Amino acid sequence: MSEKIDRRIVKSQKAIREAFLDALLEKGFENITVKDITEQADLSRKTFYLHYIDKYDLLDKIMDEHLKQLREICEQKKDKGLVEGTIIWFAYFEKHKAFFTSLFQSANTVSFRHRLLHFVMGEIDKKLSESSLNQQIDRQIAVKFLGTAVMGVLESYVLEEISGDMQQVAKQVGEMISTHLSYGF
Repeated sequence: MSEKIDRRIVKSQKAIREAFLDALLEKGFENITVKDITEQADLSRKTFYLHYIDKYDLLDKIMDEHLKQLREICEQKKDKGLVEGTIIWFAYFEKHKAFFTSLFQSANTVSFRHRLLHFVMGEIDKKLSESSLNQQIDRQIAVKFLGTAVMGVLESYVLEEISGDMQQVAKQVGEMISTHLSYGF
């Protein structure tokens, strides 16, 4: 019996998330309502509220999934060089470009930007060795500097404010990070 319930839960959550993503692309985050989502998913509002508190909670859960996948990518690319790893990472954003474009364009998704920046900074911090820092450069400032630089380029790429294909942009970002890590600022 519990297997049947689990399948229904998975099916409902999948329908809600797909409806949310469709609405996100069509209307933008600010204009989405729970009613829009449930109508598109052909589910009751009660079903929505069994799984999520509101649209912000739903967005947080979807972001959790993306961050989990990005962590897995970071683990898989450990053996690759920084430039090649950056290309793999940018490819993920290319694959999910419509979703990330909608979020970067939204004024009400500050928590999304903050969580993504925190994630990027954490990955940079892992790569930043003590010996690569100039004695006069604070580690926290170096991580914040590189993290916000990567986020700025990533956001500009996703929003198509930067020309160039994904591999070209990612390669340049990877090379710049590598240069800063190698020369210790």
